[in-house]
Amino acid sequence: MAEPNQHGGNVLEMALKLGIDESTLTDFSANINPLGMPARLREALVEQLALAERYPDPLYRRLHQRLARHHDCPESWILAGNGATELIFDLACLLRHKTVLLLTPGFAEYRRALQWMECLIEDYPLGEQDDFRPDHRLLTALRPGIHCLFLCTPNNPTGQLIEPALLQAIAKRCHELDILLVIDEAFMDFIPDDPGMIPELGRWPHIFVLRSLTKFYAIPGLRLGYLVSSNTPALQQLRSRRPPWTINAFAALAGERVLDDREYQQRTRQWLREEQSYLLGGLGSLPEIKTWRPAANYIFLRCLRQGFDLQTALLNSRLLIRSCGNYPGLTADYYRLAVRGHEDNRRLLDAMKVLFHG
Repeated sequence: MAEPNQHGGNVLEMALKLGIDESTLTDFSANINPLGMPARLREALVEQLALAERYPDPLYRRLHQRLARHHDCPESWILAGNGATELIFDLACLLRHKTVLLLTPGFAEYRRALQWMECLIEDYPLGEQDDFRPDHRLLTALRPGIHCLFLCTPNNPTGQLIEPALLQAIAKRCHELDILLVIDEAFMDFIPDDPGMIPELGRWPHIFVLRSLTKFYAIPGLRLGYLVSSNTPALQQLRSRRPPWTINAFAALAGERVLDDREYQQRTRQWLREEQSYLLGGLGSLPEIKTWRPAANYIFLRCLRQGFDLQTALLNSRLLIRSCGNYPGLTADYYRLAVRGHEDNRRLLDAMKVLFHG
């Protein structure tokens, strides 16, 4: 049963469809840190409730200053938004009627934003035979007439990172051909000691890097993401088009506070090391399941039992996973599931063992 919504995390929609209480569903469809909102942030939000009684700074100066310090870059290189998705749609405004190359499968909002701007979209399919990883052949696809390339690393939904050497070659090729390169690093914070492409932006003004704070810090309801680029004229153009106050005061406060929470960051990475290994090991023991080792906090898999609807079967155990049948380039036997806390992961593995082996 492919979920009609384009994204994971819509527990209410699925619960209404099934006629059950949404609180009875355990959500493996959204890739959110199961440790929950950092305790320090929760305390700060309670202490600062009065922020709701006045308008936020329309320039969000404190937020932009904090993000710039975090990445050791000029404040003018940062543009925060109401989640990374809002910024994807902002970027699409620079591309009206342009030709854009999309890797498939990939995040659905790239396509929606580009269609909204009446762009010509060319798909570059990633195949299972290559473990859904691009290689040097992508460089050939970058040709005159392509105006922009969207990359997601780690990829959503496959969880695969682009090799650093290839990413540098892509950046160079795009620079030579005057191709805008958008790199979505929404899940990069889950990868220890990997700074992504932001440190390279000083020499690549054609690159725009997207980041999200909602996944790692478990604040999807607050909505907070940001864009980083040394192309300050383009960023200023985006700023001039935006309505005021797109970020609420509590989301801005979160961005100012969470980056200093080292204890939470360490606990998150320890949880992910342990539970990703546990969940991958359990799934690997099932002959009916093929998995791809991910770089982030979710696992991409294929159900090898022909015609078996794994999402529907698991819903009988009140476990909701993400069907990937509505991703371009994928079929209904592909799924994505979040790495959750140990008890939830154990329940999922137990339910799958019963489904396949009785």
